[in-house]
Amino acid sequence: MLEAAWEALLVVLHPSRIGFMFLGIFIGIIVGLLPGLSGTVGMSLLLPFVFGLDPFVGMALLIGMVAVVHTGDTFPSILFGIPGSSGSQATIMDGFPLSKQGQASRAMGAAFFCSMVGGVIGGLALYLTIPFARPLITAFSSPELFMLTMLGLSMAGLLAGKSPMKGVISGLLGLLIGSVGSAPAVAEYRYTFDSLYLSNGLSLPVVALAVFAFPVMITMLTEKGSIAKSGQLKSGVLTGVMDALRNKFLVFRSAVFGALIGFVPGLGGSVVDWIAYGAAQKTVKQNDFGKGDIRGVIAPESANNAKEGGSLVPTLLFGIPGSGTTAILLGGLTLMGLEAGPRMLTSELPLTLSIVWTLVFANIFGALLCMILIRPISKISMVPGEKIVPFLLVLLVVGAYQSNFSWGDLIVFVIIGLLGYVMTILDWPRPPLLIGFVLALSAERYYWISIERYGWEWLSNPLVITLAVIILLLLTGGTIMKRFSKTIESKGGEISS
Repeated sequence: MLEAAWEALLVVLHPSRIGFMFLGIFIGIIVGLLPGLSGTVGMSLLLPFVFGLDPFVGMALLIGMVAVVHTGDTFPSILFGIPGSSGSQATIMDGFPLSKQGQASRAMGAAFFCSMVGGVIGGLALYLTIPFARPLITAFSSPELFMLTMLGLSMAGLLAGKSPMKGVISGLLGLLIGSVGSAPAVAEYRYTFDSLYLSNGLSLPVVALAVFAFPVMITMLTEKGSIAKSGQLKSGVLTGVMDALRNKFLVFRSAVFGALIGFVPGLGGSVVDWIAYGAAQKTVKQNDFGKGDIRGVIAPESANNAKEGGSLVPTLLFGIPGSGTTAILLGGLTLMGLEAGPRMLTSELPLTLSIVWTLVFANIFGALLCMILIRPISKISMVPGEKIVPFLLVLLVVGAYQSNFSWGDLIVFVIIGLLGYVMTILDWPRPPLLIGFVLALSAERYYWISIERYGWEWLSNPLVITLAVIILLLLTGGTIMKRFSKTIESKGGEISS
């Protein structure tokens, strides 16, 4: 294992892969910096460009971006009180009051350092999980793999926020869209309407761009004005780093907490930072949370970056995406000719280990870069939204068209994009739709293989029954944790008011 990790390190340090990792880091910081552009939007923008890339290069780009989105979103959260993404909401509670006190640099210094430490711990969590997961996952056959896809689909309810039923319906809609084209098990075409374009099914990059990026573009056009008006910056980055070092146990505890929450598909995002914030508020003595306590920045920032390493465990090793971002990551593996699951621990183990190294390096370099560029990069938040839209529009059109080089891609992009915008207006969750779309063919394929090989006897398989019980436990436990996080969030709102 150590020898394989050393070989993966040498692969990651190749100049071409380092270059793509830094490109991903730069894009991730910008995506996190601009409110509204979440990790799912950033991933969907990059997805068309990884098609045909060497897997080590493609994953360096994608993981480089994913690793630092929750680092870049610290800028608008602290400077302007605007969450850069759902994972930076709790940071506002004490980060923005510190900014108004003229201590923005101190808050960002602590936040970036904690993000770096949390990201490294998340990478270590992914690495330490591999030896334990390998003997389990290599024993899986088609019935167990089918149950794993069901586990991924069952997460739709947990990703739905306040309404699990909306999440389930959104996931089923994704399954329906994913079934367009040729069936994987029988010789027939579905929902093609005699169209040659639809006979090949819908392209993942087109669907991802349409569902996530298209609604954001419309929103930025309708909500005129600059993203932020003003912010305060004074020296104090090193002061913030020293604050983090003085609270090293809080940093470590929150990071481990974030990695553990990341293991559970469907949790994360705004859940992990509010839970970490609430736990710190209950355990830290003599705190002044909500009024500018630096420990209120340290706890959520340590947790949200560590979550990314934890969430990659079910995504890469079991093919269970726990969020829209990881669902797109699964799609990226597909575009590069790979499939999550047993292969990631056997023939593709070097790639898995390279992802661990990339996650660690991206968090370190991303945090250091943010510290260096605190003053100049914060000015990007003052760019009017309507001036950013033309740049995004070019990326969206090029990304959608290059999937199949067909006008059908652009037509589908607009139709599904409008569907995504309507879902946004109606407050329907979009990540479950993408999860259903990504897992549709895999679920159907494993189901038919199980039926043809074992009849209905596979339902009595002990591992299948165990996975069914895990699905029920995760759904129940996840629902309880969501309710707890909502309670913490509501209390946080009371504190801020």
